[in-house]
Amino acid sequence: MDRRTMLAKTSGSAALAADPAFAKYANTALPKRAAVTSGLDAYAGTWDARHATHLLRRTLFGFSKADLDKALALTASTCVDALLNVVDETLSPPVTVDSGDTVTVGQTWVTAAFDGTLTTSRWRSLQDWWMNLILTQSFSIREKMTLFWHNNLATELDTINDARMSYHHNLLLRQFAVGNFKTLIKEVTTDPAMLRYLNGNTNTSANPNENYGRELQELFTIGKGVEIAAGNYTNYTEDDVKVAARVLTGWRDVRDGDTSEFRPTTHDTTDKTFSSAYGGTVIKGRSGTDAGTLEIADFVDMIFAQAETAKALCRKLYRFFVYYNIDATVEANIIAPLADQLAKGGFEVKPVLATLFKSAHFHDALNMGCFIKTPVDLVAGGFRQMGLTVPGGTDPVTQYALLAAMVGEASRMQLEIGNPPNVAGWPAFYQIPFFYEVWINSDTLPRRIQYTDKLASIKGYAYATTAAIADVLALATATSKPDTIDNLLADLTASFFPITLTDVQLKYLKDVMLSGVPDYEWGVEWDAYVAAPTDPTKIKPVETRLRALFAAMMELAEYQLC
Repeated sequence: MDRRTMLAKTSGSAALAADPAFAKYANTALPKRAAVTSGLDAYAGTWDARHATHLLRRTLFGFSKADLDKALALTASTCVDALLNVVDETLSPPVTVDSGDTVTVGQTWVTAAFDGTLTTSRWRSLQDWWMNLILTQSFSIREKMTLFWHNNLATELDTINDARMSYHHNLLLRQFAVGNFKTLIKEVTTDPAMLRYLNGNTNTSANPNENYGRELQELFTIGKGVEIAAGNYTNYTEDDVKVAARVLTGWRDVRDGDTSEFRPTTHDTTDKTFSSAYGGTVIKGRSGTDAGTLEIADFVDMIFAQAETAKALCRKLYRFFVYYNIDATVEANIIAPLADQLAKGGFEVKPVLATLFKSAHFHDALNMGCFIKTPVDLVAGGFRQMGLTVPGGTDPVTQYALLAAMVGEASRMQLEIGNPPNVAGWPAFYQIPFFYEVWINSDTLPRRIQYTDKLASIKGYAYATTAAIADVLALATATSKPDTIDNLLADLTASFFPITLTDVQLKYLKDVMLSGVPDYEWGVEWDAYVAAPTDPTKIKPVETRLRALFAAMMELAEYQLC
């Protein structure tokens, strides 16, 4: 498959602007805002709930009261360290919930033989498994970084068509969550899923395939840069794409064993000369069983020797975690020094993230609440913030049914984990000038509100025979003074919103909650509930008001911000 053709068809700005509902309100140019002049010097301000929740929103998919309490018990610096402390994990693999599978329900399919008739149900099982990891995430950036790498080293489940390969590819991204970027690129280059996705498995000396060599440079690492002339993109040329294809010949995925192998007989053993963009580097042609590995190492070394490679990754990290608009000031004060740190540190990502998250720039008021939540942030984050857990106990069929519904919710909001729209990932992180705006349109906004309404509902988030129902009484009890409506609203809105609500908005929320009765009535009803916490007649009034409040909060436009 020609990835260039598919990319042009599915992700151009013209296609987005053609949607009248989107075009009416969308950016026609990058927005102008006050220049953010703060730099990478360590944040020295007050470490309070406002700054802690900002950090948690950007590094986790939603946060619980326990997460916030943990953050506030630390300092700004040690909280970042804790979030970046991504330790080795032992995961139970995804299991089959399809009674028609050759693998017994409840048992894993990842070690089973490939069966083309079962591939869809198995990769849907993989998506459910992944969603569960997001919902049960620890106090760690791992899940956010796994999605970051999935977006930047994109593959598609339905194109790979072998769930085992996609499962192991996911594990690879998780393993390198905050690890070494250069090493990750080397591993991804011969990863069976990537070989299949970008046709590396058909790349031979007799029939070179340019797909991976192109995307490795354009999307995964250095980027094109400004186009100087036809076929010359500043950072590399079209001829470099052709030469890269020759370097990468000889690899293929092996379905039996779910691995990859190098075939010396299909490798181009001649020398490969790159353009002046790479300083005329010559990669010596090799033969033998280690030729493929050695030439890939030389090729990756060449790319990573270019200053623009580190800058390209730092821009992606910035757009994923801070803001999409990188102006000249941000480029000079943030991107350039981060890239210098990345390159000098051997492309270790963790120290760069630490510098960014501990910086005055990250905590600048202008960088708070400027980010529209991704669908996964909304779906998983809302679920977690409402204190919900996946029901079903040890029954995988029940669990996966609800998880599949949540995967579907995010997918209908335009982010299906495992299936980005194309090799470039999701347009929200690269499509100028729209960026995050693409998440919100006349179709997705109602879906977002319908979903959050379910989270607050007495029926809960229900699917088939099960439901996850929020304990709104517990959420209220966890605030500092739940018997006083103003204090209750202050605590909840500080947690649910990245920016301070106006007095008008607070009055609206109070009116929704009280439905016409005076403020003191809430205190009377709450005290009555506390005095008799098992009495249904005391529970119902406060629960009804709280559910109305939570629904109204999550319906506000500001709830879509992160």
